[in-house]
Amino acid sequence: MIGMKHVVGLIRVLTTRDEELLNLHGKIIESAFPELRVVSRCIEDQPKGVYDRESEELAKPKVLRLAKEFEREGVNAVIVSCAADPAVREARKELRVPVIGAGSAVASLTLAYGDKVGVLNLTEDTPEVIKRVLGPHLVAEGKPEGVRNTLDLMTDWGREAAKKALKDLLKHGVDVIALACTGYSTIGFARTAEGMAGVPVVDPVVAAGAVTLNILRQRTVGGATK
Repeated sequence: MIGMKHVVGLIRVLTTRDEELLNLHGKIIESAFPELRVVSRCIEDQPKGVYDRESEELAKPKVLRLAKEFEREGVNAVIVSCAADPAVREARKELRVPVIGAGSAVASLTLAYGDKVGVLNLTEDTPEVIKRVLGPHLVAEGKPEGVRNTLDLMTDWGREAAKKALKDLLKHGVDVIALACTGYSTIGFARTAEGMAGVPVVDPVVAAGAVTLNILRQRTVGGATK
């Protein structure tokens, strides 16, 4: 560890040259969990990110390549900042350091808050990894109308569409909301949503940070950390 902090490599699936946007998810995690120092990189040639099955498949080899690169550089863990967890399962098989996906993290933490989970997606159905973790606790799912990718979510009309989709989800009697796209973290939607919903709203980037820190603390106690 550098300076007594755990160093985490964070992979963004949205290709960007905007340094502030690139580092935003890492800054969110560092703010919530000061024990972590996050280094962020993005995959190439996906300016609209991951927004459907096809874009997810395109991202997988790129994510795996970056994860291996991070491990070679000596990070303590890798976070894939995407709720679909692209290549997370593959990376776990090939890397020795922990690999945390935002999707499985948000789903797991959501179950600590309630039994009836509503999932707010980006475009398509709930990501498979989130469905798998939630099982019968997934009682409702929604998505903002007209939003096609994370860039749309960053517009004023995209935010309004997300608010409307959230209101529709609440009609199903859910007791906790999982945000199933890290684009919601980019626009700081969890705080807005919790104020509207009156129930806990779990942010996928914060969830990934929480799970990562917990794993690294346990490895340190067990003497497994490099």
